[in-house]
Amino acid sequence: MNVDLNELTGRAGEWMKGAGPQSDIVISSRIRLARNIAEFPFIRRCTTPDRAAIDKAVRDRLAEVPQLTDLAYMRVDELSDVDRHFLAERQLISRELVEAEGARSVAIDPNERLSLMINEEDHLRIQVMKSGFDLVAAWEQINEVDDLLESKLTYAFHDKLGYLTACPTNVGTGMRVSVMLHLPALVITQQIEKVFRSLQKINLAVRGLYGEGSQAMGDFYQISNQITLGRSEIELRDQVHDVVPMIIDYERRARDFLLKQNQQDLHDKISRAYGILRTAQTISSEETMHLLSSVRMGVNLGLIDDLLIADINKLFVDTQPAHLQKLRGGPLDTAGRNSERALYLRRYLSQKEKDGADQN
Repeated sequence: MNVDLNELTGRAGEWMKGAGPQSDIVISSRIRLARNIAEFPFIRRCTTPDRAAIDKAVRDRLAEVPQLTDLAYMRVDELSDVDRHFLAERQLISRELVEAEGARSVAIDPNERLSLMINEEDHLRIQVMKSGFDLVAAWEQINEVDDLLESKLTYAFHDKLGYLTACPTNVGTGMRVSVMLHLPALVITQQIEKVFRSLQKINLAVRGLYGEGSQAMGDFYQISNQITLGRSEIELRDQVHDVVPMIIDYERRARDFLLKQNQQDLHDKISRAYGILRTAQTISSEETMHLLSSVRMGVNLGLIDDLLIADINKLFVDTQPAHLQKLRGGPLDTAGRNSERALYLRRYLSQKEKDGADQN
């Protein structure tokens, strides 16, 4: 099945929906499995023909699994630079797959909940994303997909170590469990570092919006397991699953504190952010993320009533560089993107204000 990336442009993918449990604070729940095919060397030792053969082998096996025939398959190395970054901004592929070399592909389902990356750091990366805090459903889906693929492919597996991977930190289960959280109140009250230090003590990692090596723009943080060896998949899932509610509780308490102690200052900060987004003539991606973070918290706290969480999540993605260029229909330099971003925000927020006035 082929996919027209232009059809995805402007459409909300799974993690942007603002739905699911605790979705005011939890953006998405994601589980990823790293797998390698036994008869091929790891990616760093692969020749160009090896990469092509791996890509073909996975694609051929996918075609033999009736439950996966609705996946849209794309050769990432044949996409334009803008299209590759577009997929990364939607979290459908990793930045490593964007920047890799040689034959590499992705297969995604129509709802953008499941994606299979071929020839990333490992031969196969299986990823399932759910909106909100829903790790149990994510695990059930990815476990089923993994079993289906393992019935067609022989994975590299060691009786004592488990699944063998290109990076030693993934050996064992090959599983990374991640929850993306929006934590602006913990940042404002300067409690965020204390929370992170506590997480590190129990071997949980904290990363930015786009995973390893990315910065925490817009007060978004990914919490994920660091250990993949010596524990079962369920134990790894449950470790993250058990910790996240505590972080949610800390964030809620921090928001309550701000409302009780500094409501005027908080309202002013949110109103200024909303005002800039509605009137700016040029605005960077980074500034947009920070301002949208404040507005998102304002929507959650009932201080802004003409927007939904889904609107803010959509704006977070649509104002990213590749999405802007797809929406515009052509390449834009940095200055052009900043102007186009401001125009897009003004139009979108003005329409929402008009819709709200019409309903009243």
